[in-house]
Order: sequence, then C-alpha cells, then structure tokens
Amino acid sequence: MSMNGEFLRVTPGELARALEDPEWALDFAAEVQEQEDDRTAPAEARHFTTHQTWHLLDFLLKRLAFPVDITYGEEPIPEADDWGYEPPRYLTDERVRLAAERLGRMTYAELIRGVDHAELAAAEVYPQIWDSPSSLEWAGDVFPALTEFFQAAASAGHAIVIWLD
Repeated sequence: MSMNGEFLRVTPGELARALEDPEWALDFAAEVQEQEDDRTAPAEARHFTTHQTWHLLDFLLKRLAFPVDITYGEEPIPEADDWGYEPPRYLTDERVRLAAERLGRMTYAELIRGVDHAELAAAEVYPQIWDSPSSLEWAGDVFPALTEFFQAAASAGHAIVIWLD
C-alpha cells in the first residue's frame, strides 16, 4: 500500500460545514472522489491527488522556502479522525490564493534545479526511489497539474482540504 497526497476544493460554506462536522467532510470527500477520475482536468476537478509524489514535492518546496504548506495543510479540522495516515488539515481561500500565485511563477525544472538525487535518498524522501539523477523527473507531470488545480481553486475563491491516505 502506498501513501498518496490528496486535495479537495471546498467552497467557504463547505469548509464551514467541514469544520463543524468532520464526518460530513469525510463523506463529502469520498463522494467527490467517486464522481471524478484521472481524466477530469485539474482546473475542473474538485479532488486532486499527487499520488506518491507528495513527499518529493514537499521536500522541493520547503527547500525554496515556499510560503504555504501545500503538502500537509496549515490548519487542522477540529476533532477529525484520521483520513488515512492522519487527520485532514486545510488551507483558507487566502492561503490558496497565495499558493496559486507562487506556484504559477515556477516551473518544475526550476523546482528541481540544483537538487541531487542523493539528497533525496539521504533525506529519506518517500518513496525510496532515488537511485539515479533521472528519478528527479518523477513528479514532472504532477507539478503543473497541481499548479492548475490550485489556480482554479484560487479563481473560484475555494479553500482546500488536504490529507494523506
């Protein structure tokens, strides 16, 4: 079984309800995931997954002092149970807007510039696949889609709920 980074776009009303009723939020997330598939364009999707690239992206973004924690979220959903490996957290619409703006200013090539695959192995970045320089290209398709997802959420004034499962 693998660990996957999961993201759910929510309206301000849905976020308020999630904060009051975390069980509703979990059911809502599952419902949205069932309705969408990998063919849904990131700009149209309510749910997005970075699959197993979440830890690599976290490592790369933290290395550049990215101002928003888009991997784990920043605020806990009070009294929520684990949605996989831990309780979900969220980003407010303001933090989503900042993240989208900053993500839109970078490319994946810029994100990995100067990184050696051995750094990832030494940092024990999940999953442990860092045996060659080409392994850095692994998240090259995920990053632009994640950026598109965040930009669409920001344009719609949405918050984002984040969890690992």
